[in-house]
Amino acid sequence: MDNSHLLAAAPDVNPVLLPLALAAAGSTGADIERLIREARQKARREKRQLTYSDIHAALTAGQAAMPPDLVWRIAVHEAGHALAWTAFDIATVFTVTVGNGSGGYVESEMRQGVVQTQSWFNQMIACVLAGQAAEKLIFGEAGVGAGGSERSDLARATKFATDSETNIGFGRVQPLLYRSLEEQPSMLSLDRQLAQHVHDRLEAAERMALELLSQHQDALLALATRLAEAKTLDGGEVRALLVQEMNAAATGSKKAAP
Repeated sequence: MDNSHLLAAAPDVNPVLLPLALAAAGSTGADIERLIREARQKARREKRQLTYSDIHAALTAGQAAMPPDLVWRIAVHEAGHALAWTAFDIATVFTVTVGNGSGGYVESEMRQGVVQTQSWFNQMIACVLAGQAAEKLIFGEAGVGAGGSERSDLARATKFATDSETNIGFGRVQPLLYRSLEEQPSMLSLDRQLAQHVHDRLEAAERMALELLSQHQDALLALATRLAEAKTLDGGEVRALLVQEMNAAATGSKKAAP
């Protein structure tokens, strides 16, 4: 799951609290409040003060229940998102987490002040589809996690692709005609030509994501391996790992060239 459009710039976090902030990544405020309340009640029953370890254990309690093969698949999915956002320089990754209640989560902030051309928009759609693309690349097929709800990757990518075709001037047919999807929610069902153009755009974006991830497959696997092990990574470690792996691959290619 990716939420690059939701996050504002992250403030500096006290190093003592950083593990707690990372453990809470992907959880809602209500989830965190409930978990801490339950941890406090447990401490009271045991007639002692609430400790740092109690809070950390409460925030990470659900992470151990997920089987390793599922953790690995979700790690590959989220690593695909993180790599794409970073390599295309579309957004800054703040945290990547796997094994929490939502399965997996990428928090990032869209870069500001960039010229949002059609190429940029297509790359953004590719980033949203990069989790599913990573699964297809590594496992040969994608799981159901990319779809299933209005907040899913597929729903968001479809919304962006439809916007491209109907209301921001990038459409293949009548590009200057503005059509609001909110006013016509069944537009894709009623207009078969539009639905085909939207799907063509989605397929092109997925191919773009697959090409990028194939080019940097070693970096993808390295990030997924580290994520599956740590469960949550901050953006600094994600960027450092990707830069290291991509530079190593580029240097190796240059050395191998005659």
